[in-house]
Amino acid sequence: MNRLPFTKMQAQGNDFIILNGLNTELPALTQAFVRRITERRYGIGCDQLLVLEKSDAANAAMRIFNNDGSEAANCGNGLRCVGHLLMQQLGKECVTIALADRIVKAETTINGICVDMGAAIVSNATPAHVDIDIGNKHRVFFETTESFPTDRNVEIVTGQIAHHVYIDIIECGAGHTPACGSGACATAAAIWSNEGEVRPLTIEMPGGTVTITGCPKNIKLEGPVTQTFEGVFSL
Repeated sequence: MNRLPFTKMQAQGNDFIILNGLNTELPALTQAFVRRITERRYGIGCDQLLVLEKSDAANAAMRIFNNDGSEAANCGNGLRCVGHLLMQQLGKECVTIALADRIVKAETTINGICVDMGAAIVSNATPAHVDIDIGNKHRVFFETTESFPTDRNVEIVTGQIAHHVYIDIIECGAGHTPACGSGACATAAAIWSNEGEVRPLTIEMPGGTVTITGCPKNIKLEGPVTQTFEGVFSL
């Protein structure tokens, strides 16, 4: 029976299975396989499956699969987990990770792992919500007076006290999750757009807290990550 090594990591309760295609031959990443390995009762279980591949432009490329089998374009918490893993494996203090539309940098800080996420672009704004594109699409709600879209991630701002912001998350392809790194970045970008001021923000999600700094042209996501366990999955 073939056995596939994996690493399980989490960031603010947002959990990931990581498959390292840099040194392991991987099976075909079919929708059926992704659903099987990410299922919490019959598989390993996670919000997203992260797959590392070789890259000519970065230390590694990363593909992201939601637990419904669909592929996503960005994952801030996943990037921080993979950044931590790559820095450990390569013995580096800073690594680069290639996504489909951008290359991001991850480094260790006193508060955990920080990732330079790249640009967060406001694509549309209404009194109730702001749409943000940060490689993947988000809609940040300040007033939940509309139906939630199904073609993007949704963040609902449930409270704000000065620089401290509280949100809930519904991820496209994964459902309600305890945290979302790109969603925290999108929330900060939406608030900066509404307020006309760029300032550090603490984003508190059901699973924990991250810090957002930088600016809309290069937004930075920082917080702790944890490697929970390693194992092998029977194919």
